[in-house]
Amino acid sequence: MILLFDIGNTHTHLGLANGKKVLRQTNIRTADWFDATAQKQVQTFLKTSKLEGAALCSVVPRATAFVHEFVTEKLFLPCFELNAASIVGVGIDYPKPATIGPDRLANAIAAKHHFGAPAVVVDFGTAVTFDVVNAKGNYVGGIIAPGLAAMTDYLHEKTALLPKIKIREINSVVGKSTEQAMLIGAVHGYRGLIRELIGELKRTLKTKRLPVVATGGYAKLIAAKLPEISAVNPLLTLEGLRLAWQIQNAPAAKARNKGGEKPCALCESDF
Repeated sequence: MILLFDIGNTHTHLGLANGKKVLRQTNIRTADWFDATAQKQVQTFLKTSKLEGAALCSVVPRATAFVHEFVTEKLFLPCFELNAASIVGVGIDYPKPATIGPDRLANAIAAKHHFGAPAVVVDFGTAVTFDVVNAKGNYVGGIIAPGLAAMTDYLHEKTALLPKIKIREINSVVGKSTEQAMLIGAVHGYRGLIRELIGELKRTLKTKRLPVVATGGYAKLIAAKLPEISAVNPLLTLEGLRLAWQIQNAPAAKARNKGGEKPCALCESDF
């Protein structure tokens, strides 16, 4: 089994995977790494799982150090950190690779592996991000727009009369209340945004076939009425980490097999 960490500003997404897929997932607060409570939560998540290693991606350097220490000194496991310098599974064609969020690289790895190239990932998080893999299989950049919750929360915070709303499906296109009007702007508006940007990406990449994978909190909601989105995978980032660890460790696994050792579950996968 492989332990996976996707370390974000608010939450650390934990995953437990074998050679074929992510089996279990949970979230803990990233701030909990700084008072040692996260370590106990990880142990509870693991139960009695037998681990072979760990893989992580992080946008919080301070938390990264705590995770590395926990994995190597408490769990006594090798720890692979995905970033622009260590990336496997996709190339990078980008002016400053070190500035790319490692979670975006994990998304690109998973999209290319499962859908080929070119491919696009739309991640509905705090921001709505597009990550683009071109026909050569290289990460070439993306698009960043405000997230749905960020937009609606901003309207509430910066105006006297607009309420805080819970984002959900809205069938009407003419709001009969302030809340309905805000929901239409968020849900239908963001579908229009996604549709237009996907069209522009197809023209830029000069392709009619462009798999688009959605992930993140509002992926299922927004993708529901967008035929341009090929698939929804809420575990895409963890899946990219799983694949990166597997590719990174494939040579060592092959060497062990030549020596007559029984391959581990990850080496027996059909990757």
